[in-house]
Amino acid sequence: MKQNLTESFIDGLVAKAQAIPERVIRQAKKCLLDYSGVAVGGAKYLQERHPAFFEAFTKEAGECSVFGTAYKTTAANAALLNGFSAHVLELDDGHRKGMIHLGASVVSAVLAVAEKEKLAFEAVLRGAVMGYEAAVRCACALQPGHKVRGYHVSGTCGTIGSAVGIAFACGYTKEQMRSTLACAVTSAAGVLEIQEEASELKPYNLGRAAMDGLMAALTGRLALPGPDDILGGKRGFLAVLTDTPVPTHLTDFQNEDYCIEGIYQKMYAACRHCHPAIEAAIAIRDDHNMEPDEVDRVEVRTYKLAVGGHNHTDIQGISSAKLSTPFSVALAMVKGDAGFEDFNADNLRDPDIIGLTRKVSVMEDEQLTAQSPAVRGARVIVRLKNGEEYAKEVLYPKGEPENPISIEEIRLKAASLLRGCNGGEIFRSVWPSAEI
Repeated sequence: MKQNLTESFIDGLVAKAQAIPERVIRQAKKCLLDYSGVAVGGAKYLQERHPAFFEAFTKEAGECSVFGTAYKTTAANAALLNGFSAHVLELDDGHRKGMIHLGASVVSAVLAVAEKEKLAFEAVLRGAVMGYEAAVRCACALQPGHKVRGYHVSGTCGTIGSAVGIAFACGYTKEQMRSTLACAVTSAAGVLEIQEEASELKPYNLGRAAMDGLMAALTGRLALPGPDDILGGKRGFLAVLTDTPVPTHLTDFQNEDYCIEGIYQKMYAACRHCHPAIEAAIAIRDDHNMEPDEVDRVEVRTYKLAVGGHNHTDIQGISSAKLSTPFSVALAMVKGDAGFEDFNADNLRDPDIIGLTRKVSVMEDEQLTAQSPAVRGARVIVRLKNGEEYAKEVLYPKGEPENPISIEEIRLKAASLLRGCNGGEIFRSVWPSAEI
């Protein structure tokens, strides 16, 4: 009898988890190191801006670490807090085809359960690899229709990846995985309106995905009966969450690399849709000496999904700035970078940056739209008042698998965020044999 979509998905994941290659384990360690930096850096940022944030969720004592703090709390609270912290700086990893952030939800959930249940570090790595695998495949199966409908895929598919990651870290049976997947799919949530205007709540979708994925996995461990096909059913995952389903992403496992090998990692603290334009702007700045008041206008031509929600010039706070291609480009042209320290209150008031922001227009380039999501690029054209014009196109910004960040660069990034602490030390405090 032909397998349904859910059965095929679970069987494909189980087969892929049987013998994870060493190169994939190394990539998982690189992801954990990157996560340690962005989670601790995010926690310190939140403690400075919202000191009551952690106190509100840590009154209930537990065994699980809250990164960047001295708090220990329940697994669910730790997953929520660490997931929120790991996304708040907009420096966490993701996958361009799925348009999804990953480590903030998946790693936060897996670490919380692993610390609570004293799992081996090898189980953490397996959970991370398979959680990324599930989240990316589910995201790719939904996009682009999922985003067009207004869903935040890092919240929806991040919930599924978090639950599946825990299931593999804990060694669940197929029956437990089926129940876990059903619980995770029905828990999947998150809308993009959460990031509009001056909202600072976008990271909540990542923290909630970690927490809800954790609860789905703990419920799924009971192996309570669920529907036959939560993914392919007439009111299931694909039917409800997209108008553009691509079910082959949930079934074609044999001839594909591990999804964790196809992620991007970030050097700029802005939404990933802004990165090709940021990098092009920096290149133009480095090649040509110009002052902000010499610029007449700047055009950013990019793929369609990078325009809406990212073309605003009315900046209503740091979160708004990180989502704005005009501000990010102006910041890059004035300061020469767009790192986490560059998105600050002073720069939001800087007349040169704000003035230049208002000169930046973002528009669709149909050729770049046709290439996406396989390529998510941008072309920046700077026109000066004296008539000179400079242009630069970036198709694969730094951190994409075609233009990867080295492990040395990840260590430097983590060190800057950890402010002197080695990322590996964080994991060795719980798993003494962990090699990161």
